Amino acid sequence: MLNLTINGKPHQLELDPQMPLLWAIRDHIGLTGTKYSCGVAQCGSCTVYLDGDPVRSCVTPLSVAVGKEITTIEGLNSAVGRAVQEAWKELEVVQCGFCQSGQIMSATALLSRNTKPTDADIDAAMQGNLCRCATYARIRAGIKLAGTKLAGGKA
Repeated sequence: MLNLTINGKPHQLELDPQMPLLWAIRDHIGLTGTKYSCGVAQCGSCTVYLDGDPVRSCVTPLSVAVGKEITTIEGLNSAVGRAVQEAWKELEVVQCGFCQSGQIMSATALLSRNTKPTDADIDAAMQGNLCRCATYARIRAGIKLAGTKLAGGKA
């Protein structure tokens, strides 16, 4: 029996400890905001937090997640997470939306550490988050807008 805490709620699952966390989240818990895309930790669509740090859930075994707080896009309710999501809406960042839960999770992690990121900071933090629609300019603008608002500035 594996004991997982996902978005603050305890879950007991009888699953293979080597199963990727992604499949437990989607198929066994029913939270489908975290997406499967590449399956090899290269696209970022499956990004979740383990104890606040972004990880690729498609390659993270359940055994690594036991005893840690797992946060998915559905549980992203911090002030920073809300600011990022509001900036995404305001700037209409999303095109198809498939990659955006991973983009938002990575952007929130960045802004939780640094509300005034440079372009280089954004590039480093968002590296490995792919967007087939190429909304990278809007993603960058959304990160900057959310950072400005979090720092108490006007957009």
